[in-house]
Amino acid sequence: MGLYDFTFYDLVNRNAFCYGRKVAWFEVDDSRSLTFLEYKGKVDRLAQGLQAFGIRKEDRIGILGKNCLEYFVLYGAAAALGAIVLPINWRLSAPEIEYNLNDCTPRLLFTGSEFQGLVEEIRGRLPSVERFFNLEPGGGRFESIQSLVSGDGTFEPPDVASDDGFVIIHTAAVAGRPRGALLSHGNLLCSDMHFDYFCGLNSTDVHLNLLPLFHVGGLHMATAIFHAGALNVNMSKFDAVKAVDLIAEKRITFMFDFAPILASILDTHEKTGQDISSLKSVVGLESPETIERYQKTTGGTFFCMYGQTETSCVATFSAYDERPGSAGRMLPLAQVRLVDEYDRPVPVGQVGEITMKGPMVFRGYWNLPEDNRYVFRDGWHHTGDLGRFDEEGFLWYAGRKAEKELIKPGGENVYPAEVEKAILEHPAVQLTVVFGVPDPKWKEGIKAVCELKEGETLSAEALIDFVGKRIARYKKPQYVEFVDVMPLLEDGNPDRAKVKTLYGGKV
Repeated sequence: MGLYDFTFYDLVNRNAFCYGRKVAWFEVDDSRSLTFLEYKGKVDRLAQGLQAFGIRKEDRIGILGKNCLEYFVLYGAAAALGAIVLPINWRLSAPEIEYNLNDCTPRLLFTGSEFQGLVEEIRGRLPSVERFFNLEPGGGRFESIQSLVSGDGTFEPPDVASDDGFVIIHTAAVAGRPRGALLSHGNLLCSDMHFDYFCGLNSTDVHLNLLPLFHVGGLHMATAIFHAGALNVNMSKFDAVKAVDLIAEKRITFMFDFAPILASILDTHEKTGQDISSLKSVVGLESPETIERYQKTTGGTFFCMYGQTETSCVATFSAYDERPGSAGRMLPLAQVRLVDEYDRPVPVGQVGEITMKGPMVFRGYWNLPEDNRYVFRDGWHHTGDLGRFDEEGFLWYAGRKAEKELIKPGGENVYPAEVEKAILEHPAVQLTVVFGVPDPKWKEGIKAVCELKEGETLSAEALIDFVGKRIARYKKPQYVEFVDVMPLLEDGNPDRAKVKTLYGGKV
């Protein structure tokens, strides 16, 4: 590590010194807790065991499991060795999980108990994985993680720089193929500092850690609160009743929200009458009605943002009340500009593609040099998203470029092309167009408009079930509409714009 470098493991050491006896993590499922000093001890012992196994800098370590203490310790141990964490979305189908693992070739795979049956089914098709471990301590099909932490924590620290890779998070499949976005230590820590600064987080705060650690939002919220020397209260699975209990009992001050999480918490609060006034800060994507309801109920502040995995979670940010409906202003350590199809800056008020540069921009897509050359063209990261700036510098999100159209049900990213590919595997379907529609629960839902082959019949329920068996179930359409004739372009392809105009209203 050079004189000017700082990594996540340096933060582990710094916080062990500054907040040693303060509780850093509370595990809701089994009431385990540990201090910042104890966290460093677990990290060092696991790093020693991983190094003894032969894990070296830039080796990948796969994780497939729900949030738990060991998951977060693995992040710290990997950081200590310069290894790269490959967290897998457990909501994916078995073929999708297999693809993501083989895409990044981890040497080890740590698996939670409820996913070990799935891993057993595909382990013969995971040639890079040398050993399989249970993620949680105790019983399981694989070797215990405890077998790696029997030493005294002595290991040989490698030379790890701020710009070295730390985590690969697969983004939604564009053109049917997920891409692994590589984030560095510097990316993560810079993102942490922005969240801590804007939300006023310090060592007295308490975070309800309910988003999965495979998600860029879940990871960055957990590390931002850790960075502030504050407490993570970890839920392995969201439950509104339990969440309200925890907010009242632990005096939770901070959380990240994707619809319908916050609405369900407010609904439960109204039924139980429990005190949730400690919840002073919520960050996320939500409807104006739910935001205003939250602020009226708690007196807290809702923060709006724009970002993606490739921008280390965030690019613009502000309190909702500063400019309701906007995605905030650009970060202190980011430059954001909007460009036209020829990468020329567009004037204020005009819609253009959102591009960004600065220390928040990711290192690139794993093993995809052509994609990286395209996305980083002209010295800027091209997000594929559209927006406009107003006269005071607030960004207003305006959707996706046609080449990267995206649907976001409940905070997940779904590309229509991937869903359309699965639908067209059904022998009864001739043509389909998939797009996002307003949804009362998920904010945005997935709708499929389909033309069947001549003489074929098919129900919406049967098609939805068919798709849900081929890709992650959160990607299946919630709404299906069959049409006699699909609007077509001159080249014979579906006229997507016309289909949306005709069938894209509220459902």
